[in-house]
Amino acid sequence: MIVPKLDLIGIVVRDMPASLAFYRQLGFDLPALMDQEGHVEAVLPGGLRIAWDTQEVIRSFSPDWQPPAGGHRMGLAFLCDSSAQVDAVFAKLTGMGYEAHKAPWDAFWGQRYAQVLDPDGNPVDLFAPLS
Repeated sequence: MIVPKLDLIGIVVRDMPASLAFYRQLGFDLPALMDQEGHVEAVLPGGLRIAWDTQEVIRSFSPDWQPPAGGHRMGLAFLCDSSAQVDAVFAKLTGMGYEAHKAPWDAFWGQRYAQVLDPDGNPVDLFAPLS
């Protein structure tokens, strides 16, 4: 039996420029001209792709689609090199006006962890193993 391979993670966004500006701060190389697109993709190390689609694009093939209510749309976690980097990235993003969801803390499972909300209210995790 042939098993499908995970190839793309998709994020539905309200405001493409705002969303791409946030993810650029996390290292995505997304040219400014992409801000005007309804669909944007980036290839990650290892070949996995990530994509952003506006709500309008989703409705173009699924006219009854509605944004989820009562929670976030997806979750992404970014591995940092150290606890200090978790703290620094969190401070940078919140200093730029992005909303803190959970300030950095030492989690019981052995990681330094923090969460910042992207422009669509999705928590984005920052973490590093505790040394």
